[in-house]
Amino acid sequence: MLSTTKAILVSMRPKQWTKNLIIFAAIIFSQNLNRPVFLAKVILAFILFSFLSGAVYIFNDLKDLEKDKMHQKKRKRPLPSGQLNSQVALITSSLVALFSLGISLFIEPLFGLVALSYFLLQICYTFYLKEQVIFDVMTIAAGFVLRAIAGAVVISVRISPWLLLCAALLALFLGLAKRRHELVLLENNASNHRPILEEYSITLLDEMISMVTSATIVTYALYTFFSETAAKSHYLMATIPFVIYGLFRYLYLMHQKNLGGSPEEILLTDGPLVVDIILWLITVCIVLYLG
Repeated sequence: MLSTTKAILVSMRPKQWTKNLIIFAAIIFSQNLNRPVFLAKVILAFILFSFLSGAVYIFNDLKDLEKDKMHQKKRKRPLPSGQLNSQVALITSSLVALFSLGISLFIEPLFGLVALSYFLLQICYTFYLKEQVIFDVMTIAAGFVLRAIAGAVVISVRISPWLLLCAALLALFLGLAKRRHELVLLENNASNHRPILEEYSITLLDEMISMVTSATIVTYALYTFFSETAAKSHYLMATIPFVIYGLFRYLYLMHQKNLGGSPEEILLTDGPLVVDIILWLITVCIVLYLG
Protein backbone atom coordinates (compact mmCIF):
# COMPACT_ATOMS: atom_id res chain seq x y z
CA MET A 1 0.00 0.00 0.00
CA LEU A 2 1.44 3.34 -1.07
CA SER A 3 1.55 6.30 1.30
CA THR A 4 -0.60 9.28 0.26
CA THR A 5 2.45 11.34 -0.69
CA LYS A 6 3.95 8.57 -2.80
CA ALA A 7 0.57 7.81 -4.39
CA ILE A 8 0.22 11.45 -5.43
CA LEU A 9 3.75 11.48 -6.86
CA VAL A 10 3.11 8.27 -8.83
CA SER A 11 -0.15 9.75 -10.16
CA MET A 12 1.78 12.80 -11.39
CA ARG A 13 3.78 10.38 -13.62
CA PRO A 14 7.38 11.65 -13.24
CA LYS A 15 8.54 9.57 -16.22
CA GLN A 16 6.39 11.78 -18.45
CA TRP A 17 8.22 14.90 -17.25
CA THR A 18 11.00 14.19 -19.77
CA LYS A 19 8.70 15.85 -22.33
CA ASN A 20 9.40 19.15 -20.59
CA LEU A 21 13.11 18.97 -21.44
CA ILE A 22 12.31 20.87 -24.63
CA ILE A 23 12.14 23.94 -22.37
CA PHE A 24 15.96 23.91 -22.50
CA ALA A 25 16.00 24.35 -26.31
CA ALA A 26 15.95 28.15 -26.21
CA ILE A 27 18.82 28.57 -23.75
CA ILE A 28 20.98 26.08 -25.66
CA PHE A 29 20.39 27.47 -29.15
CA SER A 30 20.51 31.12 -28.04
CA GLN A 31 24.02 30.38 -26.71
CA ASN A 32 23.17 31.32 -23.13
CA LEU A 33 23.75 27.92 -21.52
CA ASN A 34 26.89 29.28 -19.81
CA ARG A 35 24.96 32.02 -17.97
CA PRO A 36 24.13 30.71 -14.45
CA VAL A 37 21.19 33.07 -13.82
CA PHE A 38 19.54 32.10 -17.11
CA LEU A 39 20.19 28.41 -16.46
CA ALA A 40 18.63 28.66 -12.99
CA LYS A 41 15.50 30.27 -14.47
CA VAL A 42 15.13 27.56 -17.10
CA ILE A 43 15.58 24.80 -14.51
CA LEU A 44 12.86 26.45 -12.41
CA ALA A 45 10.66 26.66 -15.52
CA PHE A 46 11.21 22.93 -16.13
CA ILE A 47 10.18 22.14 -12.54
CA LEU A 48 7.06 24.32 -12.73
CA PHE A 49 5.94 22.79 -16.02
CA SER A 50 6.55 19.33 -14.57
CA PHE A 51 4.26 20.18 -11.65
CA LEU A 52 1.64 21.58 -14.03
CA SER A 53 1.70 18.50 -16.26
CA GLY A 54 1.61 16.29 -13.16
CA ALA A 55 -1.51 18.06 -11.92
CA VAL A 56 -3.14 17.56 -15.33
CA TYR A 57 -2.37 13.82 -15.21
CA ILE A 58 -4.24 13.61 -11.90
CA PHE A 59 -7.21 15.49 -13.40
CA ASN A 60 -7.13 13.03 -16.29
CA ASP A 61 -7.15 10.03 -13.93
CA LEU A 62 -10.07 11.54 -12.01
CA LYS A 63 -12.05 12.02 -15.22
CA ASP A 64 -11.40 8.47 -16.43
CA LEU A 65 -11.62 6.86 -12.98
CA GLU A 66 -14.49 4.45 -13.65
CA LYS A 67 -13.17 3.47 -17.09
CA ASP A 68 -9.64 2.91 -15.72
CA LYS A 69 -11.00 0.53 -13.08
CA MET A 70 -11.97 -1.80 -15.93
CA HIS A 71 -8.63 -1.49 -17.74
CA GLN A 72 -6.14 -4.34 -17.20
CA LYS A 73 -3.14 -2.05 -16.72
CA LYS A 74 -4.56 1.31 -15.64
CA ARG A 75 -6.56 -0.18 -12.78
CA LYS A 76 -3.25 -0.60 -10.91
CA ARG A 77 -2.75 3.17 -10.77
CA PRO A 78 -3.21 4.78 -7.32
CA LEU A 79 -6.63 6.32 -8.04
CA PRO A 80 -8.41 3.38 -9.76
CA SER A 81 -6.91 0.92 -7.28
CA GLY A 82 -8.18 2.95 -4.32
CA GLN A 83 -4.72 3.69 -2.92
CA LEU A 84 -5.38 7.40 -3.36
CA ASN A 85 -8.59 9.11 -2.28
CA SER A 86 -10.30 11.04 -5.09
CA GLN A 87 -11.00 14.12 -2.96
CA VAL A 88 -7.41 14.26 -1.71
CA ALA A 89 -6.16 13.92 -5.29
CA LEU A 90 -8.44 16.72 -6.53
CA ILE A 91 -7.45 19.13 -3.76
CA THR A 92 -3.74 18.34 -4.09
CA SER A 93 -3.65 18.66 -7.89
CA SER A 94 -5.58 21.95 -7.73
CA LEU A 95 -3.16 23.37 -5.15
CA VAL A 96 -0.13 22.20 -7.16
CA ALA A 97 -1.52 23.85 -10.31
CA LEU A 98 -2.34 27.12 -8.54
CA PHE A 99 1.06 27.21 -6.83
CA SER A 100 2.92 26.54 -10.09
CA LEU A 101 0.95 29.17 -12.00
CA GLY A 102 1.43 31.71 -9.19
CA ILE A 103 5.20 31.23 -9.11
CA SER A 104 5.31 31.37 -12.92
CA LEU A 105 3.57 34.75 -12.98
CA PHE A 106 5.83 36.02 -10.21
CA ILE A 107 9.17 35.19 -11.87
CA GLU A 108 8.13 36.54 -15.30
CA PRO A 109 4.57 37.67 -16.22
CA LEU A 110 4.87 36.60 -19.88
CA PHE A 111 6.20 33.21 -18.81
CA GLY A 112 3.23 32.96 -16.46
CA LEU A 113 0.82 33.63 -19.33
CA VAL A 114 2.48 30.92 -21.42
CA ALA A 115 2.27 28.50 -18.48
CA LEU A 116 -1.42 29.35 -18.02
CA SER A 117 -2.04 28.82 -21.75
CA TYR A 118 -0.30 25.45 -21.55
CA PHE A 119 -2.34 24.41 -18.52
CA LEU A 120 -5.66 25.44 -20.08
CA LEU A 121 -4.75 23.66 -23.31
CA GLN A 122 -4.02 20.45 -21.40
CA ILE A 123 -7.30 20.73 -19.51
CA CYS A 124 -9.15 21.18 -22.82
CA TYR A 125 -7.30 18.14 -24.16
CA THR A 126 -8.22 16.07 -21.10
CA PHE A 127 -11.92 16.88 -21.18
CA TYR A 128 -12.62 17.34 -24.90
CA LEU A 129 -9.86 17.57 -27.52
CA LYS A 130 -8.42 14.09 -26.97
CA GLU A 131 -11.65 12.70 -28.42
CA GLN A 132 -11.46 14.83 -31.59
CA VAL A 133 -9.74 13.13 -34.52
CA ILE A 134 -6.54 14.87 -35.73
CA PHE A 135 -7.07 17.66 -33.19
CA ASP A 136 -5.90 15.21 -30.51
CA VAL A 137 -2.37 14.88 -31.91
CA MET A 138 -2.26 18.53 -32.99
CA THR A 139 -3.03 19.55 -29.41
CA ILE A 140 -0.10 17.43 -28.24
CA ALA A 141 2.11 19.27 -30.73
CA ALA A 142 0.82 22.64 -29.53
CA GLY A 143 1.76 21.67 -25.99
CA PHE A 144 5.36 21.08 -27.07
CA VAL A 145 5.45 24.42 -28.86
CA LEU A 146 4.23 26.21 -25.72
CA ARG A 147 6.92 24.45 -23.69
CA ALA A 148 9.58 25.65 -26.13
CA ILE A 149 8.18 29.20 -26.02
CA ALA A 150 8.16 29.09 -22.22
CA GLY A 151 11.86 28.27 -22.20
CA ALA A 152 12.51 31.37 -24.31
CA VAL A 153 10.31 33.92 -22.54
CA VAL A 154 11.54 32.96 -19.07
CA ILE A 155 15.00 34.27 -20.05
CA SER A 156 13.66 36.92 -22.46
CA VAL A 157 15.31 35.63 -25.63
CA ARG A 158 13.90 35.17 -29.11
CA ILE A 159 13.33 31.61 -30.27
CA SER A 160 13.54 30.78 -33.96
CA PRO A 161 10.22 29.94 -35.68
CA TRP A 162 12.14 27.11 -37.37
CA LEU A 163 12.89 25.59 -33.96
CA LEU A 164 9.24 25.90 -32.90
CA LEU A 165 8.18 24.16 -36.10
CA CYS A 166 10.71 21.39 -35.43
CA ALA A 167 9.24 20.94 -31.94
CA ALA A 168 5.71 20.75 -33.33
CA LEU A 169 6.63 18.24 -36.03
CA LEU A 170 8.59 16.04 -33.63
CA ALA A 171 5.65 16.05 -31.22
CA LEU A 172 3.30 15.10 -34.08
CA PHE A 173 5.66 12.27 -35.00
CA LEU A 174 5.66 10.88 -31.45
CA GLY A 175 1.91 11.35 -31.03
CA LEU A 176 1.07 9.58 -34.29
CA ALA A 177 3.51 6.77 -33.47
CA LYS A 178 1.78 6.32 -30.12
CA ARG A 179 -1.65 6.13 -31.76
CA ARG A 180 -0.32 3.54 -34.21
CA HIS A 181 1.15 1.43 -31.41
CA GLU A 182 -2.17 1.49 -29.57
CA LEU A 183 -4.02 0.32 -32.67
CA VAL A 184 -1.56 -2.51 -33.30
CA LEU A 185 -1.41 -3.60 -29.66
CA LEU A 186 -5.11 -3.46 -28.82
CA GLU A 187 -6.51 -4.51 -32.22
CA ASN A 188 -10.29 -4.94 -31.89
CA ASN A 189 -10.34 -3.55 -28.34
CA ALA A 190 -8.67 -0.27 -29.34
CA SER A 191 -11.87 1.80 -29.21
CA ASN A 192 -12.65 0.50 -25.71
CA HIS A 193 -9.25 1.68 -24.50
CA ARG A 194 -9.40 5.05 -26.29
CA PRO A 195 -12.56 5.83 -28.31
CA ILE A 196 -10.72 8.19 -30.69
CA LEU A 197 -8.76 5.21 -32.05
CA GLU A 198 -11.90 4.14 -33.91
CA GLU A 199 -11.34 7.18 -36.17
CA TYR A 200 -7.84 6.07 -37.18
CA SER A 201 -6.41 3.19 -39.17
CA ILE A 202 -2.85 1.88 -39.41
CA THR A 203 -2.71 2.85 -43.10
CA LEU A 204 -3.79 6.42 -42.36
CA LEU A 205 -1.33 6.76 -39.49
CA ASP A 206 1.53 5.34 -41.56
CA GLU A 207 0.87 7.97 -44.24
CA MET A 208 0.75 10.75 -41.66
CA ILE A 209 3.94 9.52 -39.98
CA SER A 210 5.72 9.37 -43.34
CA MET A 211 4.74 12.97 -44.11
CA VAL A 212 5.73 14.25 -40.68
CA THR A 213 9.06 12.39 -40.72
CA SER A 214 10.05 13.99 -44.02
CA ALA A 215 8.86 17.42 -42.90
CA THR A 216 10.81 17.15 -39.63
CA ILE A 217 14.08 16.34 -41.40
CA VAL A 218 13.65 19.10 -43.99
CA THR A 219 12.62 21.69 -41.39
CA TYR A 220 15.54 20.89 -39.09
CA ALA A 221 17.94 20.98 -42.04
CA LEU A 222 16.62 24.40 -43.08
CA TYR A 223 16.98 25.58 -39.48
CA THR A 224 20.66 24.60 -39.42
CA PHE A 225 21.24 26.52 -42.67
CA PHE A 226 19.08 29.64 -42.49
CA SER A 227 18.27 30.50 -38.85
CA GLU A 228 19.92 33.32 -36.88
CA THR A 229 21.75 30.70 -34.83
CA ALA A 230 23.06 29.06 -38.01
CA ALA A 231 24.34 32.43 -39.20
CA LYS A 232 26.57 32.59 -36.12
CA SER A 233 27.63 28.93 -36.24
CA HIS A 234 27.98 27.63 -39.78
CA TYR A 235 28.72 24.06 -38.69
CA LEU A 236 25.33 23.51 -37.06
CA MET A 237 24.47 21.43 -40.13
CA ALA A 238 26.81 18.76 -38.71
CA THR A 239 24.00 17.79 -36.33
CA ILE A 240 21.61 16.77 -39.13
CA PRO A 241 22.79 13.10 -39.33
CA PHE A 242 21.96 12.59 -35.65
CA VAL A 243 18.39 13.82 -36.21
CA ILE A 244 17.96 11.55 -39.24
CA TYR A 245 19.30 8.53 -37.36
CA GLY A 246 17.10 9.28 -34.34
CA LEU A 247 13.94 9.38 -36.43
CA PHE A 248 14.92 6.27 -38.40
CA ARG A 249 15.77 4.41 -35.18
CA TYR A 250 12.36 5.28 -33.74
CA LEU A 251 10.65 4.08 -36.92
CA TYR A 252 12.65 0.84 -36.69
CA LEU A 253 11.54 0.30 -33.10
CA MET A 254 7.94 1.08 -34.05
CA HIS A 255 7.72 -1.22 -37.07
CA GLN A 256 10.12 -4.03 -36.18
CA LYS A 257 9.86 -4.17 -32.37
CA ASN A 258 6.24 -3.03 -31.96
CA LEU A 259 7.29 -0.21 -29.64
CA GLY A 260 6.19 3.42 -29.65
CA GLY A 261 3.41 3.40 -27.06
CA SER A 262 5.55 5.15 -24.45
CA PRO A 263 7.98 7.62 -26.07
CA GLU A 264 9.40 8.61 -22.69
CA GLU A 265 10.44 5.02 -21.99
CA ILE A 266 12.02 4.54 -25.42
CA LEU A 267 13.97 7.78 -25.10
CA LEU A 268 15.33 6.63 -21.73
CA THR A 269 15.89 2.92 -22.32
CA ASP A 270 16.86 2.30 -25.96
CA GLY A 271 20.68 2.34 -25.92
CA PRO A 272 21.38 3.41 -29.53
CA LEU A 273 18.77 6.17 -29.35
CA VAL A 274 20.09 7.45 -26.02
CA VAL A 275 23.64 7.52 -27.41
CA ASP A 276 22.41 9.31 -30.54
CA ILE A 277 20.66 12.01 -28.48
CA ILE A 278 23.74 12.50 -26.28
CA LEU A 279 26.01 12.78 -29.32
CA TRP A 280 23.59 15.25 -30.92
CA LEU A 281 23.60 17.38 -27.78
CA ILE A 282 27.40 17.26 -27.46
CA THR A 283 27.80 18.22 -31.12
CA VAL A 284 25.35 21.11 -30.74
CA CYS A 285 27.24 22.41 -27.70
CA ILE A 286 30.62 22.09 -29.43
CA VAL A 287 29.38 23.94 -32.51
CA LEU A 288 27.60 26.71 -30.61
CA TYR A 289 29.99 27.23 -27.70
CA LEU A 290 33.41 26.10 -28.87
CA GLY A 291 33.17 26.53 -32.62
